[in-house]
Amino acid sequence: MEARFYQKKDDRKVQCQLCPDNCILSEGQRGACRVRKNINGILIAENYGLASAAHTDPIEKKPLYHFYPGKPILSLGTAGCNLHCVFCQNWEISQSTVDELTLYTLSPDDAVKKALQINGNIGIAYTYNEPVIWYEYVYDTAMLAHERGLKNVMVSNGYVHREPLEKIMPLIDAFSIDLKAFSETFYKKYTKSKLHPVLEALKIIRAYNKHLEITNLVIPGLNDREDEFRKMIGWIAEELGTESILHISRYFPAWKLHNPPTPTETLKRFYRLAKEKLSYVYLGNVATLETGQDTVCPQCGSTLIKRSGYYTEITGLDEKGNCKQCGKHVMDYV
Repeated sequence: MEARFYQKKDDRKVQCQLCPDNCILSEGQRGACRVRKNINGILIAENYGLASAAHTDPIEKKPLYHFYPGKPILSLGTAGCNLHCVFCQNWEISQSTVDELTLYTLSPDDAVKKALQINGNIGIAYTYNEPVIWYEYVYDTAMLAHERGLKNVMVSNGYVHREPLEKIMPLIDAFSIDLKAFSETFYKKYTKSKLHPVLEALKIIRAYNKHLEITNLVIPGLNDREDEFRKMIGWIAEELGTESILHISRYFPAWKLHNPPTPTETLKRFYRLAKEKLSYVYLGNVATLETGQDTVCPQCGSTLIKRSGYYTEITGLDEKGNCKQCGKHVMDYV
């Protein structure tokens, strides 16, 4: 499949313009994402229609807590990623080419048929690796899914140019975006990317009024400085709104990084700091804490949704997403 968003250069070179890496590729070369390749002077999306995983997950696993809570969603992944996070938990697929994995063919039409066969399924999540570098497939599948009344979710690092993001925006109902740190130094050293484009993508998503939830993985010694965290929370509150939804997630050693797991005391402290400015804050990857699991009305304090792991019980919301106690509108998708 010929890729979208690229320019042909002299000497049969091409420049990809999908993400801020802007890779210039000679014939036979792959981009930083490992799945977009210059073949005979044409940029080819090698992973089109090739899946590494297709599972039914609870929507909370994305994580999305304010988007059809308790519902299942078909989750699809492929190979490759345009970031190279040394702490990646899915590095086996994200840091591989299509030649290095056992992939199977899943056409957009077959993906939608599969989604429709799942009882209670709300749609399709493009996840596990970075869906931006699966752009052509995600776009085509999302279009078919919408035609059949399904929802589309992107679980992304947000490292994408404005034009492709805006092009796909009408087809995507919800975004779960990883904001990995609030430091350009961190992004450059530990992910081989840049922070600024991610912040711009978050603002674009908010401007289009799409459902948005943000995840911040707290890594001891790398992005757990309190002053940096405060700056991030201040930016989210100011640029995206105080009712933005933030998931603070516990780190565990993975791939090339062997720092110890995030102390639970750090998570609880950051939770309290975030709650000073944001209405909806959650703690993830930690089963031992009761704090930060339930959805609580920011106006009256009533418990609206109880959670234990991925088990979800809606207790205090009406069918319109309002608090039964005080009428505060909490979420649009119930």
